Formats: sequence, structure tokens, C-alpha cells
Amino acid sequence: MNSLNSKAVERLAELLTALGMQAELPLSNWVDGELLAGQGESIELLDPVTGLPLIRYRDAGGSLVERAVAAATAGQREWMALTASERGRRMTVAAWALRGHEETLAQLESIVAGKPIRDCRGEVNKVREMFEYYAGWCDKQHGEVIPVPTSHLNYVRHVPYGVVGQITPWNAPMFTCAWQLAPAIAAGNGVVLKPSEMTPFSSIAVAMLLERSGLPRGLINIVNGVGPTTGAALTGHAGIAKLVFVGSPESGRRIAQAGAERLVPSVLELGGKSANIVFADARHDDAVAGAQAAIFAAAGQSCVAGSRLLVQREAFDEVCERLARAAGEIAVGLPSDEATLMGPVQNARQHQHIVSMIESARQRGARLLCGGHRPQGLPQEASGYFLAPTVLVDVTEDMAIAQEEVFGPVVVVMPFDAEEDAVRLANATRFGLAGAVWTQDPARAHRVASRLRAGTVWINSYKAINVMSPFGGFGDSGFGRSSGVEGLKEYTVTQSVWVETAISASVAMGYGNGVG
Repeated sequence: MNSLNSKAVERLAELLTALGMQAELPLSNWVDGELLAGQGESIELLDPVTGLPLIRYRDAGGSLVERAVAAATAGQREWMALTASERGRRMTVAAWALRGHEETLAQLESIVAGKPIRDCRGEVNKVREMFEYYAGWCDKQHGEVIPVPTSHLNYVRHVPYGVVGQITPWNAPMFTCAWQLAPAIAAGNGVVLKPSEMTPFSSIAVAMLLERSGLPRGLINIVNGVGPTTGAALTGHAGIAKLVFVGSPESGRRIAQAGAERLVPSVLELGGKSANIVFADARHDDAVAGAQAAIFAAAGQSCVAGSRLLVQREAFDEVCERLARAAGEIAVGLPSDEATLMGPVQNARQHQHIVSMIESARQRGARLLCGGHRPQGLPQEASGYFLAPTVLVDVTEDMAIAQEEVFGPVVVVMPFDAEEDAVRLANATRFGLAGAVWTQDPARAHRVASRLRAGTVWINSYKAINVMSPFGGFGDSGFGRSSGVEGLKEYTVTQSVWVETAISASVAMGYGNGVG
């Protein structure tokens, strides 16, 4: 790889080499069991910590996507020639192949994504957990027999699409890579996955380790590049039977349109403006701690971030004061520091977006309780995209910052009076990904949860996510589901098979032959 800058580059090269990636060459794709250089324009990655150039690599381009789809097609055929039990066994072995590489993967993710190392270690464990879970499903995808009122045996099978195209975001590249790869191959598909061009390497590393453990060559392919070139080649390829996208609503619309032009279905996991509702009777210690974790973990760069904190008026002042004080005590610093709880925003464009939204809200009358600026006391080398945890009040529901996804460490706190007000405010956005309810009244907790237009609702908790449970949204937060059994089913097509069992079969013209 063509390295550009000092200490972080040297460390990145060491990590890639430790994983078996030839760091001295610009190898930015995993296609047909090989590390390959892209064939397009140069892409420059910036270090989130310093804002300085980190690595250059080349856009994959359409011809490499073509090769990846062909490899996935061949790999998928070999994969489906195995028994379901053997596929499950190999997936289990693949999951275990990640063992021993956890720290290297975590360090790699931390450098490129700018995430605290303690967070990245947890995500590596989640990657292994996803493959272990879906390995168990390989030989449990049963069909059904339908008791049709004829002499036919009618049975239903759930068959793979063939080759699916996946596009994942920069905020959690390794996690979302595994989040989609595991159910896709458990269902029997081959995959071509494009990570964000800003966080390319951890997905390659995961795919390489998985395939080298014994998965068929070409079953998993990773292509890196920008949307207008590599992304468009992937979404428009005739060999891609389904599209899966995790990212912004704006990009999601383009993905869905690209699929619709070819009548290819899609799953979209998009943004959120999640409401975190705190009733006056909630345990305030728990609610404040939950609100803090909901928005400031991962520097707020999470689709389920609790970016709208709705607090019953009797508790409003206390919760605001405690949250602002707690926010000011969060350890913001270098991702490599074991004590760091919040690192930088991943890239300059996102940092500018966050700052401009804060300023726009202030111009319209919103008031800062804390944050809104660069944190104090950062190390000298931390000259990149850092922003202090930010709490805003005096926000009206028509402000952009109360309606649009900020995707940063910024929470707006808004008061409500009655339960009905809380539900109305919570549902008063175009998003519907997640939400939470904090109360000691169990009846109210379930009542409010049932009325929230959100794909995931937590009660007296926040951000509890597990591979066993379905995940997805309503409205502009997308459609379809990831994880759980529902996530597995997204990667299969239902096929109905009719077998005539009568001694003398009777075939008539038209539909409904012999039915009724």
C-alpha cells in the first residue's frame, strides 16, 4: 500500500501484515480468494485522529466487480453442493478461525474508523458470535407440507437467491460486515460486499480469515470503491439477485431505485432519530446513564443513537442538569488509549455536518448546556475531527436538529407533560428505527412501547442488540430485517413444489386444476 504518513501508517501496515495482507502493495479487494489492487482512481483515507492523510488505494471499478460476481456465482454453486450440515460445520470452523486475531482486528478497526479500542474489541467478539449463531441454522431451514385439497403432495422450500450484493457503512464496518455476511451464506448465497470507501480494510480481513478457514473460494468477495463507480457497478449488475444496504436514507433510495429498475428486491437499514422517553417515575440514575450511553457511545455515530431525549416536565430540569454534568466527564481522547470512552468523528464531512446543525439550531433559539466545541485537554496529535459531547435544550420539534439525523454526539432534550404527548413527540419524525421508555410502571411501559413506530424498543434499557433478535425500521429507517430468523429469511426465496400422487393424473386447462 502506498502509505503517506508516519506512526499510524506504520502501525496499520504491521496489522495488515499480521493478518496475511501484503501491506507493501495497494491490495484493497478480496476477490476469488485473492488480494487484488483496484483498477480505478486513487482514494485517499484521512486519519480521524489527526486529519492527515493515512493511506491511498485505488477504486475497484466495474471490471473487478464483474470478476467478483463471477467468483461468487461459482463459489455459491460449490457451497450449495455441500450438505446443510457440512455448511454449518464449515461456518462454525470459520467463526473459530477468528480466534487469535481478535486484538489485531480490533486495532485495525480502531485506526481506520477512529473508534475507541475498547469498543472495537467488543465488536470483534460480536463478529464471531454472528457466525456461530447462523452456523446453527444451516441445517434447520425446514420446509413445510401444505395440505392442499387435491391428490398432490405440495411442499415448500426456502432457497437462496444466488449472489447478493451488500453495501455497508463507515461507522461500524466490521460489525455490519459480519451482520450481513453470516445470514447470507447460512442461507446458501454467495456475496459481493462493498464497504464504505472510508473504512475498507477490516471487512477484507474478516472475509479473508473466514474463507481461508475452509469456505469455498469466491463465496465471499469484498470490493472497495466509491458509490458512483464500484457501487453503481454492483447495484446494476445482472448477476446480483438481491441488494442489502446499511447507510443513509438518501443513499438507500438510490439503492432501492437501482434494484427496482431490474426488479431486484432490497433490504434497507437506514438512519434514525430515536426517541428516548423518560417518565418522572423512572429511576433517574439509570435513565441518565442510559441516555448518556445512548447518544455518546461511538461519538453518536450509530443509527440507533438516542438523539432525542424526551423527559416528563416534572423531571426535566434535574435530568438535564445531571446529563450535562455527566457528558462533561466523558473521557474523550485518542482511540488507542484504554481510558478513552469517546473518540473522534470518523471523517471531515461528517464533522462539518454536525457542527453546522448545532449552529443552525442555536441560531433558531436552541441553547447549549454543554459541548458544541472541540474538547479541552486533548493530546497534541489529536488535531482531527473531535467534538465534545453536546446537550441542547430549548429545541422545538420543527427544528432540523429535532427532525433530521445528526449522526454525532449531540442530543436534544425536550419536555413533555402527559403520556399522550410523549407518544406524539416520539412518532413525529419520518424515521422509525428505535426508541426507549424509562418508567417503573410496567403497564405504562408496555402501553407506550406498543404505540411507538419503531422497529426496536427498549424498556429501562438502551442499545441492547443481539444476533438472535430481528433488527430494522419503519418509514425512512428502511424496510426488511437483519439478524435473527427474520434476517435469515431475507436471504431466501420461497418455492412451492407440487407432486401429483394420483394413479391417473388429470390435467385440465386453466388455473385451479382440481382445486376446491
